[in-house]
Amino acid sequence: MKDPFLFTFYNEHLVEAAIDELQDKMNAGELTSRQLVMMYLYRIASIDSGGPKLNSVLEINPDAVHIAEALDWERKSKGPRGPLHGIPILLKDNIDTHDKMHTSAGSLALAHSVALKDSYVAKQLRRAGAVILGKTNMTEWANFMAEDMKNGYSSRGGQVLNPYGPGSFDVGGSSAGSGASTAANLAAAAVGTETSGSILNPAVQNSLVGIKPTIGLISRSGIIPIAQSQDTAGPMARTVKDAALLLAAMMGADEQDPITLTNPICHEDILMGFEEYSAKGVKLGIAREGYFEHLTQEQTVIMENAIKKLKELGAEIEEAVIPSAKEKWRYDVLTYEFKTDVNAYLRGIDPSVGIRSLSDVIQFNLQNPERMLKYGQKMLQEAERTSGNLVEKEYIEALEEDVYFSRERGIDYVLKELKADALIFPHDLGADIAAKAGYPSITVPAGYTHAGEPIGITFTGTAFSEPLLIKLAYAYEQATKHRHAPEL
Repeated sequence: MKDPFLFTFYNEHLVEAAIDELQDKMNAGELTSRQLVMMYLYRIASIDSGGPKLNSVLEINPDAVHIAEALDWERKSKGPRGPLHGIPILLKDNIDTHDKMHTSAGSLALAHSVALKDSYVAKQLRRAGAVILGKTNMTEWANFMAEDMKNGYSSRGGQVLNPYGPGSFDVGGSSAGSGASTAANLAAAAVGTETSGSILNPAVQNSLVGIKPTIGLISRSGIIPIAQSQDTAGPMARTVKDAALLLAAMMGADEQDPITLTNPICHEDILMGFEEYSAKGVKLGIAREGYFEHLTQEQTVIMENAIKKLKELGAEIEEAVIPSAKEKWRYDVLTYEFKTDVNAYLRGIDPSVGIRSLSDVIQFNLQNPERMLKYGQKMLQEAERTSGNLVEKEYIEALEEDVYFSRERGIDYVLKELKADALIFPHDLGADIAAKAGYPSITVPAGYTHAGEPIGITFTGTAFSEPLLIKLAYAYEQATKHRHAPEL
């Protein structure tokens, strides 16, 4: 009966280990990918399905152990493929995997849908040697179903809880399961998706590093969409370097998603910022007006301390006045694009599922109101009322308005006026403007309130500025090391 001892040993010594540390142990023969998978499966059963019941993991890949064993054999016979070889990763439930798992966007309407092929993200991760461990729960339809739907709730998976305060703190949405599971050490890292805040918000709420990439850095092929203008996948991890390793593995040019052909960044660019812990020579703008007033006094103190630390690291700091800071962002573009994009996705799934359009989803929900309409489906119905052809004048005007206020009167304007390299936002409060612009952001743990709720700081830049943002985030992380594991 060695397993109980092994689970105790690995839980004590490996649960918070970074990907590089896990890789070193596997290369030294002190650990196998199979053992690592079993450790996480044990934790999922003990913490997620039992114990505090975080409810963050929807299903496990039945082949995960065998995939790990094959990768262990490959390591011995050929050597590792790279830094993700044998590393267990969880994927959000809207990312297609052509295996024995389902892809449902958290909806019972798609509970039996098995993808006919891998998403580009899943394909890239398999190529890198990652073990796709399972699928994470999420806010149903990526929080584009009902205006008052609770973050982390889905009809298929129920309510995800925040490991730092189950029942007390918001878990964040819509990549709630990816956030909670990574924070609770149920996998080495996870992949989330974002349209407007759905990586950054749960990353902040679960004391994680989350990277929302530039639109075009990662392909969206095979991901259940909301809107082509803003959708992207991105990594959620416990350290900046882990997030960067995952980001680099998912990158690539995909003709099925033409915007990826504009990406000028290579893998080496993403992974070159880990040699020094400095912000010297970097000028940062603080997005204070329009953002800091939403903070509590306690959160404000934490943010001011974060800014002070960046100054100590050598950064030049200036106040950034964003002309569109108090703009009330609307979701009109998402409403119009959702019907077009989700109908295109649903036409490509297995016909046996019986759901081929947004209209079918709405009808399924109406036929099962007790299970499906806890929060209603107002946003789905609003999208269904559009033509689905993107010919409306209101759509074109809203699209142009979003780009203008987020770029010309937003991020690009301030960076040019200040001659700054990046902007600082408190918590995830700059998510909307970065999402509308299609620009990158990275959030890093900045501390905790007295009650124990996590607080984050977010760095945002212009298109394809990920290498600089990662370098800044890493310098801040290494100088502060705020993150600690939740007590479960």
